[in-house]
Amino acid sequence: MLKPSMSRKLVVDIETVGKDFDSLDEISKEYLLKFAESEEDIKAAREGLGFSPLTGEIVAIGMLNPDTGNGAVYFQSPEVLQEPLKEDGIEYIADTEAGILKRFWETVKHYDQIITFNGRGFDAPFIMLRSAVHRIKPSKELMPNRYNLSHVDLLDQLTFYGSVRRKFSLHMWCRAFGIKSPKEEGVTGYQVNDLFKQQQYLAIAKYCVGDLYATKELFEYWNEFVRVLPNP
Repeated sequence: MLKPSMSRKLVVDIETVGKDFDSLDEISKEYLLKFAESEEDIKAAREGLGFSPLTGEIVAIGMLNPDTGNGAVYFQSPEVLQEPLKEDGIEYIADTEAGILKRFWETVKHYDQIITFNGRGFDAPFIMLRSAVHRIKPSKELMPNRYNLSHVDLLDQLTFYGSVRRKFSLHMWCRAFGIKSPKEEGVTGYQVNDLFKQQQYLAIAKYCVGDLYATKELFEYWNEFVRVLPNP
């Protein structure tokens, strides 16, 4: 488990997958397809189940201390590793969804500042609601007032809380600022569902690490060249 240090910042990212559409009850299926008017709409509805905690689940939660470079990824796998795998300061620990959520809350309570990319719009609510599904109580407030920098959502910061019309993806922001994008490694978030079906659990965990490093570098760039601190 990732141990706290004197540095109180923690970069967080999650990976999710959707349930099998055909496994849903008929009322849920009808609701999800209610506004689908074309084959493309139906396909999008069936393949977009991983975007909601009601129709999806978390398969990996990654955490990185940006000051020490140490981190951990808790990821779903039916084959629990006999010994946690550790590479380049990142520990990989396999568990069930409930297990990785419990590990996450035990870790995150030791940190003062959470750093994400679109974490307020996706990661934090997903974590909190999937935890509720498993009756796991949060140990920390992940959704404070949006101007409270105990949670730095870089998408919020770089669009000045929505003042900028186009938001753009993590990949686009990385490219703009000369940061290596994890999407250039051949895996994107859209492939996570297929990787999970193929039982490529560790591959998903390592993909999550790429997002952690990119978010860390984007945070440092924002802090150096965009953020304006108030006068003392």
